[in-house]
Amino acid sequence: MTTHEFFVDMTCEGCSGAVTRVLKKLDVKFDIDLPNKKVFIDSDKDTDVLLETLKKTGKTVTYIGPK
Repeated sequence: MTTHEFFVDMTCEGCSGAVTRVLKKLDVKFDIDLPNKKVFIDSDKDTDVLLETLKKTGKTVTYIGPK
């Protein structure tokens, strides 16, 4: 399983809550680093699927790469 690192423009707990809601639907293991605006996702799913899912939060999302 690969750990993918994403930048998500989160500013508060509400933002990280939105990320949590969309990722729970994908059934993946993830970790949110709110101060650094990073999301780490452990998944074998395609990065485009993960990126599109994160974009459902309405936040600016950038794929940084595998960790």
